[in-house]
Amino acid sequence: MSTLTRFFFTPAPAPRDPWITLAWWEARRPAYNLFVGAAGAVTIVIMTVVDFLPPRGLLYGVPFMPPLALIGLYAVLANAFYSLGALVEYAVRRSWGEDYAPVGPALLRYGFAFSVGLTLLPITVAALAWGARLLAALGLSSLGR
Repeated sequence: MSTLTRFFFTPAPAPRDPWITLAWWEARRPAYNLFVGAAGAVTIVIMTVVDFLPPRGLLYGVPFMPPLALIGLYAVLANAFYSLGALVEYAVRRSWGEDYAPVGPALLRYGFAFSVGLTLLPITVAALAWGARLLAALGLSSLGR
């Protein structure tokens, strides 16, 4: 069984103990933080590069970068929502039984993909903003007039 399969598809052990469910989720938190943090670093680098591409000036010299406090808040909220995964999994397994053990890995997979995708989304916004700047500089747009 590959590492990715074990990480994303192996359910928590069967006992309905909340600490076992929490331990399963917490064992995966470092990898989650690593990948979401790496996606955030890639996003910041690409947004910085796009912000310096010519033509400049459409945004009136305001950098296209969120403040560091907002980035920190995003990291805290991402971890808070990650923590809800263990709570939801425990509640589902306690209420509906061990037949629903796969809900934990499913929550992890979908939450992981959503978090990384949401973290990379500003790259698209930055690319569209640069495209708008380019169109405005070429006189093909009424933006900024």
